[in-house]
Amino acid sequence: MNRPREIPYRDDLLADGTVHRVYEDADGDPRGGREEWRRREGGKVRWRDNRGASGTDELLGDRVIKRVHEDGRVTYGRDIGYGRTVWGQGETVMVNRTSFGGRAGVVLGGLGLAALAITAAQYPPESLTPEEEEELRQRQAAAQSSSGGDSGAGYTDTGDWDSDDDGWNDDDFG
Repeated sequence: MNRPREIPYRDDLLADGTVHRVYEDADGDPRGGREEWRRREGGKVRWRDNRGASGTDELLGDRVIKRVHEDGRVTYGRDIGYGRTVWGQGETVMVNRTSFGGRAGVVLGGLGLAALAITAAQYPPESLTPEEEEELRQRQAAAQSSSGGDSGAGYTDTGDWDSDDDGWNDDDFG
């Protein structure tokens, strides 16, 4: 088991329907922590940050998130619940402090166990072929149709997508 670096973040829904995400990861950087501005585009989330990076996030299936950077790099994350998303091979876990509510979140937060130990079974894939990605998309679509999904863009069984007209909640794509 691995104890990853925890990076908390908070989301604010802006009046124009976009999200402003602030990460608590300054680590001595004089610019402070990273910030992202996120907007939905179909089944993807387009983002740009305050350090010049940008790209898209896509929820594939099996809770796998594909992040494509504008420079063409692709990384994968996995939503492991309780507002936590693992990136890489367990080195980093993003923790959504916006949604860190509910009984389980209060218990975990009160115990200081937001990151917890991450097992290899929770790691996202290091890489996927286009065929493997498509298979995950098909599983995601099938799960949506069988659960009576809300907008076809996320998975409703975990509450990660709400049914509000704006289509956002506080944990869109890790």
